[in-house]
Amino acid sequence: MLRVSVSSVHMDADVAFLPLTRQAELVASGALSAVELVAGALQRLARLDPELNAFVTVLPERALAEAGERDAARAAGAPLGPLHGVPIAIKDENDVEGTRTTYGGAAVTRVATRDAELVRRLRAAGAVVIGKTTMPEFGLWPFTESAANGITRNPWDRMRSPAGSSGGTAAAVASGIVAMGIGGDGGGSIRLPASWCGLYGLKPQRGRVSAAPHPALWRALGTAGPITRTVADSALVYDVIAGTVEVDRYRAEPWPRTLTESVDAAVPRLRILVAEANPAGGPAADADTVGALHETAELLRGLGHEVRQGRLPAASFSIDFMSLVAAGVADEVAGLDRPDLVEARNRAGVRLTALLARRAAAAERAAVGPIAAKVNAVFDDVDLVLMPTTPTAAQPIGALDGLGFARASLRATGVASFTSIWNVVGNPAAAIPAGFTAEGLPLSVQLVGRPHDEPTVVAVSAELERARPWAQHRPPIS
Repeated sequence: MLRVSVSSVHMDADVAFLPLTRQAELVASGALSAVELVAGALQRLARLDPELNAFVTVLPERALAEAGERDAARAAGAPLGPLHGVPIAIKDENDVEGTRTTYGGAAVTRVATRDAELVRRLRAAGAVVIGKTTMPEFGLWPFTESAANGITRNPWDRMRSPAGSSGGTAAAVASGIVAMGIGGDGGGSIRLPASWCGLYGLKPQRGRVSAAPHPALWRALGTAGPITRTVADSALVYDVIAGTVEVDRYRAEPWPRTLTESVDAAVPRLRILVAEANPAGGPAADADTVGALHETAELLRGLGHEVRQGRLPAASFSIDFMSLVAAGVADEVAGLDRPDLVEARNRAGVRLTALLARRAAAAERAAVGPIAAKVNAVFDDVDLVLMPTTPTAAQPIGALDGLGFARASLRATGVASFTSIWNVVGNPAAAIPAGFTAEGLPLSVQLVGRPHDEPTVVAVSAELERARPWAQHRPPIS
C-alpha cells in the first residue's frame, strides 16, 4: 500500500470527491501537493478496484514520479496548466506511451511509443495519468465485460453493469478514484456509462477532438471525451483537448466562446423539444426513465424555457450505423499483432459483418450528408432536444453470457438505441443525471444540440445542475 503524508480518511472525505477544477485549485495554491493527490488516488484504486475491476493498467511509479515533477515545477515558479497535478484515467483505446493499447482484449502485445494527441494535450495541461480503464473488446458492447479482463462492476450496485464501452472510466469516476476519465463514444459509449453511473458525459461534435494517431474512431461515428461528475469539469477538459491535427478526417467549427465560459453564461429563453419516442425503433423507455424525462422538462419550463412535446424527424440510419461500426472494428482488427487472440464472438462478428463493412464509404457519405440533413431539420424550429439517454437504469452484469454475435447484437442495440443516432449525425449530446430509481440506481436524460453547438448544451446542462445538483451523491462502493 502506498503511504502519503496525509491520512487516507482525509483524502477520501475531503478530496476524492471534489470536482476536478477544485482539485487543480488546491494543487495550484499549494494547499495540497500533486504527490499527495496522486498518491491518494492510487490508494483508492488499490482499495476499490479489486471489487470494481475498472483498470486494466495501473502506473503507480510513473504517476508518482510525474506528480513529483509537477510539484517541482510549481516550486520553481513555472507556469501551471489548468489540470496541473490532477490524477486522471484514460480508456484503453487511446495510446499512452509505454503501455499497450489493448482495445479491451488480449490481441495486442506491443506497447505504444508515444501518447495519442488527446493524451499529449492532457499532459501538457499538467494532468497525471494513473492508469488505463477497462472496456469491452473493440468497444463493441454496452456492457464492460471481456474474456481478457473480466467483468467491470457499477459502484452503485456491484451486480449491475456500468454500461460500456467506457465502463471502466465511469466506474473509476463514480467511485471517486479520479475526478475525470477519458471515454470514447461511437454509439453512446460516453453517454451510456454516464447514464448508468450517475455522471455527466458530453459526446462532442464529430471532429471536435483529435483521434490522432488515427484519422478517425469508427469512421464517422466516434469521438473521445471526458466523463466527470460536474459540467464545469467536462467543460474545462474540452477546452484543453479540443482541436485537430493534420491526420484527422473531420474538423468541427470553432466555438464562439470556451466551454468554461459557457458554464456561467446567461441562458436565454430557448425552445426545447421533448422527444420520448425511440428514434431507432427500439424499446420504449421504462416508467422510471420517462418520469425523469418529464420531471426534467418541467424543470426547464420552470427555468423559463419554451418546452414542447414532439418527435424527431423519421430517418433510416440503422444499416449505415452498423456498416460504420463493422468497418471501424475491421480497421482495429487489421492493426492487431495477435488476431488469433480476439474473442470468439467478436471474430464471428467480423466475419458476419464483412459485407456491411464494405459499404462503409457509402454509409459515411450518408451520415454526413442526407441523414444528417434530415435529422437536423428538427433544429429549424427548436434549439435543443431532450430525450432519454438509456431505456432503463443500469442492467445486471452478464447480459451477453452465452450469446453468439447475432443475439448479443440484438440485446446490445436496445441499450444504445437512444444515443446511436447522434453518432451517425455527429451532433453534440450530453447525458445528464436526473435522479434515482426506488432501488437507488441513477437515472439520466440526454440533451442534444445543433451541429457544433456544445456551448448551448453546456450552458443548459450547467443550468440544470444548479437547479438540481447531483455531484454530492456518492455510490455505496466509494
